[in-house]
Amino acid sequence: VQLQASGGGLVQAGGSLRLSCVASGRTFSSYYMGWFRQAPGKEREFVARITRSGGGTYYADSVKGRFTISKDNAKNTAYLEMDSLKPEDTAVYYCAAGNRPTYGSTQTDYNYWGQGTQVTVSS
Repeated sequence: VQLQASGGGLVQAGGSLRLSCVASGRTFSSYYMGWFRQAPGKEREFVARITRSGGGTYYADSVKGRFTISKDNAKNTAYLEMDSLKPEDTAVYYCAAGNRPTYGSTQTDYNYWGQGTQVTVSS
C-alpha cells in the first residue's frame, strides 16, 4: 500500500490543523493506522493510532485531549485532527499503516509509511 500525507502548514499557537493520509489499494480496512512525528534533532515519536475498523484509538500523553485520529475505510483515508496546537507540536508528521498481528505504538509495528507533512506552530 502507498500512503500520501497532506494538510500540514504554518499555524499560530492555539490553532488547528487537519492532516489526511490517503492510501492506495483496496484493502485499507485491513490495516490499522498510526501517526508519528519527528521534530528537528529528535527521534521519531508515536502520536496516535487507530484500529482497523476505526472503533478503537490510543494517544500519546502529550497529545491526549487535543488530537483526534479517525479512519474512513470507504475513502481509504485516515485523519489526524489537531486542536489547541502548541509550539512543541512542530514536527514532520508521518502516517503509517500496519497489518501485523501486533497493534502497537512502535515504528516496527507498521509496514508502510507516508512521506511526511510539515507542521509548524508559531508562538
